[in-house]
Amino acid sequence: MILVKPSFEIMEIMSGLSDYGPLFLIENAGRTCYKSESEQTVESTRKFIQKILKSGHESVIEHSAMTVRIICDRGVTHEIVRHRLCAFSQESTRYCNYKGGVTFVIPPWVHISEIVLRPEYSGIRPGTSLTDAYNEWYCAMKDAEVRYLDLLKRNWSPQQARSVLPNSTKTEIVVTANFREWRHIFKLRCSKAAHPQMQEIMVPLRDKCKELVPVIFDDV
Repeated sequence: MILVKPSFEIMEIMSGLSDYGPLFLIENAGRTCYKSESEQTVESTRKFIQKILKSGHESVIEHSAMTVRIICDRGVTHEIVRHRLCAFSQESTRYCNYKGGVTFVIPPWVHISEIVLRPEYSGIRPGTSLTDAYNEWYCAMKDAEVRYLDLLKRNWSPQQARSVLPNSTKTEIVVTANFREWRHIFKLRCSKAAHPQMQEIMVPLRDKCKELVPVIFDDV
C-alpha cells in the first residue's frame, strides 16, 4: 500500500507563436475588436487586460489556456469533471491493474506521513502512533487493498475488482481549460465553502498561476 499527498504539475501554458507569452496573445486578440493592434507595445499588455477584465469582457482571455496534471483522490475528480468547459484525461481503474499495491491519497484531516508498504503487510508500521480515528481510516484503506488484490487472484478483471476501492483511491487527471474557465474554477473551488480536499489542490494552484500569469488571476 502506498499513501501519498495530493499534488499538481502545470504542464503547459498556451502562448501562441509569440515569444512574449500568453498575455501578449490575449492583448493582440482583444485589440482586434477595436482594430488597435498597432497600439500594442511590450508595456501596454497589463493595462489593456486589466481594462477588459474590469469591463467584464472576459471572452478575450479565452484565447489562452493551461494544462495541469493533478494527483488527488477519486472523490475530488468527481467534482473536477463537473466543469464542462474543460478537456479531461484521467487514469482509468478499468484498465489499470494495481496488483503491485494500491495507492491512496491522505485527506488533509488525517495526519499520517506518506508511506509505502508491501501489499502483503497487514499492520501499521512499528513505532507509528495513530489516533483511533486515523487508525480507522488507515485500516479501511488497507482492507480495501486486501480485498482488491484477493479478487484479482480470483481471476476478477481490474474493472470488476475496482468495485471495492474507495473514494480515497489515488488517481491522476490532466485538465486543460482556457483562462476564463480557470478563473471560474478558482472562484468556486478556492472558496471557504469548497471541499477541504479541493481547496488543498486549488488554492496552491491558483497562487502559482498568479505568479506565472499575472493580471489574469490577480483578482481571484
